[in-house]
Amino acid sequence: MNRPAGPRQKVDPVSLEVFSTAAACPDWAALAGTAQGCVACPELAATRATVVVGDAPAGARLALVGEAPGADEDRTGRPFVGRAGRLLDQVLAEAGLDRSAVAVLNVLQCRPPGNRPPTATEAVRCRGWLERKLDLAGPELVVTLGLSAAVAFLGRGVKLGEIRGRVHPAYGRQVLPTYHPSAALRFGPAGAPLAYLRADLAAAAALLT
Repeated sequence: MNRPAGPRQKVDPVSLEVFSTAAACPDWAALAGTAQGCVACPELAATRATVVVGDAPAGARLALVGEAPGADEDRTGRPFVGRAGRLLDQVLAEAGLDRSAVAVLNVLQCRPPGNRPPTATEAVRCRGWLERKLDLAGPELVVTLGLSAAVAFLGRGVKLGEIRGRVHPAYGRQVLPTYHPSAALRFGPAGAPLAYLRADLAAAAALLT
């Protein structure tokens, strides 16, 4: 089985099985159906309401990768539909990007209890799904939202403030890290995370022009 190059992570048999299962999905519909039965992370499988596979419109040139579904996403089955999602839609529009033409995914496709951050094991076990989604979507650029998503591509120890706004090669992809819209909400309209999110999505739009 071919696995993508990138930061070295400990691989367990469960993650290998997920990679194999995801890689066998020939298209998005097959992946979405198969992913609903994933129990690779027992705690998440036991507490989730649904598996939030994500959105991947045909021909998407840009993919956004966040951390994990929240309560609103777990309820509706769609990514970024709460307050953070509404802010994301607004900032995308300001950058001239139509969300309906953008792939929107997460490192995890199941909500962690209490909206806690993903564990390293959960991120590794869900990696096969994320890689196959990106393979199927085929974006030219991946924008990671928040530190957890940046770490998933660029490895532990990275500092978001130091790596944001620039394109980094990772896992055979072009990755531009920025802040999560939830951070922009926490720090408010005058905070640095919102300013950086706006600047970085504008930069992403320029790269795709």
